[in-house]
Amino acid sequence: MAIHRKRFRVEEAIVGEMPSPEMIEEAAPMHSEIMAELRAIRAQMAKGTVPLSGSAAMAAIDASTAHELSEARTMLATYRAQIEQCEKLKVELDLIHDAIDRTKREIATLHGKSFDGGEMAKVNGELGAVVGGTEQATQQILEAAESIDQAASAMSKVQSADQQKRLADDIQERVISIFEACNFQDLTGQRISKVMTTMKFIEQHINAMMEIWGGVDAIKAHVPAPADTRSEDEKLLNGPKLAGDVGHASQDDIDALFD
Repeated sequence: MAIHRKRFRVEEAIVGEMPSPEMIEEAAPMHSEIMAELRAIRAQMAKGTVPLSGSAAMAAIDASTAHELSEARTMLATYRAQIEQCEKLKVELDLIHDAIDRTKREIATLHGKSFDGGEMAKVNGELGAVVGGTEQATQQILEAAESIDQAASAMSKVQSADQQKRLADDIQERVISIFEACNFQDLTGQRISKVMTTMKFIEQHINAMMEIWGGVDAIKAHVPAPADTRSEDEKLLNGPKLAGDVGHASQDDIDALFD
């Protein structure tokens, strides 16, 4: 639609004669078409696509499809590798879970049958009875031996047959007492056997736990270096020597000190 407004003399003097309203009306539609085409081209460029025709369009489609297919295959291979790693991790986690579960069962068995208050108190009681019985038997044997020695000494000094008979009966009675005291060995053996059975039970389950976690060699890798924190006097108190023990002085070593 043409715009009609008043023209001033200053405008005519500076600009000159203006186009007629009919020319403005003819130029307006052309301007609108140009702007519409520009907007369409800008929209297509923003989308990244330019309309092609014929074989060029098909080639562009094939190239785009091949690129997308390559990316999909690469992503699929990546996912497969990640799934394989996850499966391996699951296997390792299952093994760890099984090892922990088996270890918990071994510990529960030890705690229920060996480390609870009743069982350990029984072991301590058996060992205490061994010590007490051994001490009592030793004291009885020593007293009987002392009485026998005294009776034998007195028998050599008396001349009466009755006194000698009484002393002989006393010696015989003391000998019987010694035989009775020696019965502690049988009782001690029975008590020690009970303790050893408990210790073997504990050892078996500890060995089972060690096997769960790789065996003795794997456990040794985590054992700290031995450190002897005993004083110099304590290092000399090694106790009675067992077969194969080293570090103990023999009787020959002691006798050599007096040569």
